[in-house]
Amino acid sequence: MDDMHHDVMPAMHARAEEWAELNREMRSGVSGPTVHVTSRRHFLMGSGAAVLGGLALVACGSSKKGSSSATSSTAAGSGKLTGDLAVAAVAAALENLAVGTYQAGLDAATGGTLGTVPPAVTAFATTAQQHHKDHAAAWNSVLTDAGKHAVTAVDLTVKADVDRAFAGVKDVGGLARLALSLENTAAATYLDGIGVLGDTGAIQVAAAIQPVEMQHAAILNFVLGNYPVPDPFSKTEGARPTDDEIGAA
Repeated sequence: MDDMHHDVMPAMHARAEEWAELNREMRSGVSGPTVHVTSRRHFLMGSGAAVLGGLALVACGSSKKGSSSATSSTAAGSGKLTGDLAVAAVAAALENLAVGTYQAGLDAATGGTLGTVPPAVTAFATTAQQHHKDHAAAWNSVLTDAGKHAVTAVDLTVKADVDRAFAGVKDVGGLARLALSLENTAAATYLDGIGVLGDTGAIQVAAAIQPVEMQHAAILNFVLGNYPVPDPFSKTEGARPTDDEIGAA
């Protein structure tokens, strides 16, 4: 799992930088041949191997549009974001929520409130948490390079459900089910984003991260005694819209 994450990180950061560069050029008024918004067809034919490897895992997913919308607006910092930047803000907020949830789980595990916790579970939680930190940083680099504030807050709409579920967590199984729900939400949001994002760099960032979230989910399913990949197709059900409330935890 960690190897796959680190394999896609260079491609993810490269795509994020390309996206940020496009935003900088557009803000400075550059037009003409300097600015290129590559078509999806060109992206699918010419992207890097690491990102295409990620897309291979999600290409069988539903083509149905989820609840995200490239025309919706999201609060981030002091202003409203629209289009791809609104999607980036929600993605960063979801990643921040995942980081905090895994930390709460680790605190509960070390505090003895979950009973016996196998070392492998703690190791997984620590590794997954770092992945989510890296993913949040990638989305925030795009926002800050576009002249927007980084999103350090969380998706409060999802957090309300997470808090209710966490209050009932009494053991490792309960924590794994909660983490699985959050990973599935993130994966669905990224799969949906591939269909609604307009910029190629943004599509590639989502496509690079989504398979990592799916791998987290597969491990959690295994921990719960389920088949690691219970569904033959990736799904967009549960994808978060860009009008989710974002705020401090």
